[in-house]
Amino acid sequence: MPDATPFDLDSISVLLVWTAIAIYALAFIAYTVDLSRRGAVAADAKDAAAKVARERELVTAGGYAGGSSVDELRAQESASEAALNAPVGRRERFVWARIGTALTVLGFLFHVGGDVTRGLAAGRVPWSNMYEFALTGTMLIVAVYLGVLFRYDLRFLGTFITGLVVVLLGGTAIWFYTDIVPLMDPLKSVWLVIHVFVASLSTAIFALAFGLSVLQLMQARRERKVAVAATAEDSATAVKTGPGFLRTLPSADALESLAYRFAIIGFIFWTFTLIAGSIWANDAWGRYWGFDTKEVWTFVIWVLYAGYIHARATRGWRGSRSAWLSIIGFTAVLFNFTIVNMFFKGLHAYSGLN
Repeated sequence: MPDATPFDLDSISVLLVWTAIAIYALAFIAYTVDLSRRGAVAADAKDAAAKVARERELVTAGGYAGGSSVDELRAQESASEAALNAPVGRRERFVWARIGTALTVLGFLFHVGGDVTRGLAAGRVPWSNMYEFALTGTMLIVAVYLGVLFRYDLRFLGTFITGLVVVLLGGTAIWFYTDIVPLMDPLKSVWLVIHVFVASLSTAIFALAFGLSVLQLMQARRERKVAVAATAEDSATAVKTGPGFLRTLPSADALESLAYRFAIIGFIFWTFTLIAGSIWANDAWGRYWGFDTKEVWTFVIWVLYAGYIHARATRGWRGSRSAWLSIIGFTAVLFNFTIVNMFFKGLHAYSGLN
């Protein structure tokens, strides 16, 4: 029969995790309100710009005045890109974004508490099965997001990050929870600490690149419509195009560039994950590579991101094609964690699920 202390610690861990999920959900709501308010502000600016355009058209007796509106949109994008790199103390004081970030920090503290108490209860690092890996992985997603905020103002990404974590962590707590059990012999290695943690960290970085790529596609679609409207000399349509909050975000090119930087960093960590896994496989099973399903999918993910980085850097694969490669890469990461762990047989059968 297990000691009372591990049982109590694990119960506390579960309580802390569910508290973190609830707080992340509140942060998601706050960030969503922030995007809505940004859209309202952009709509007010849109109406003002459209009014100015109509007045200029009247003054010029029907001549095209849409160029000024498009110029104003470009000026907004430049201002948004400058805000992206603004120091913490000089950023715009979006009230709901500040509330969302504060709640995210609070949820993160409870999340860390849940992860640490799970590790203390188990007497080892808390990432030896699917439940623990997801618990640590989602914690690192939030950690990377909060850490990046000191360099870039990515609060517009808060809705995506908190929403993703609520879904992943909530699903993990409901479907993947397992009782604490002793480690299998192959897991009793220092590589459990190194290999799995680095894999979790690279997944967290890929998640940010994924979110930025999704926004890039949305922004690129809006920019194409603006360009078409400008060509058609339709200033009103040029100003009204797309969801309002997109007009407060950086350009598609800026979002793509940032996603690319994160993808490169994540790819470096994933490369280490692949190498460390091979070394661990040799220690555990006497061979570096055996075409196990998990090994194959880890390599597939490496190839996808290597192709994305190479294609963008050397063959000019920019824009939508680049974004879709980033999205496909992260989808493969999620597939590797869920479907491969749950339904494919292999030596890496450490999900902890029956």
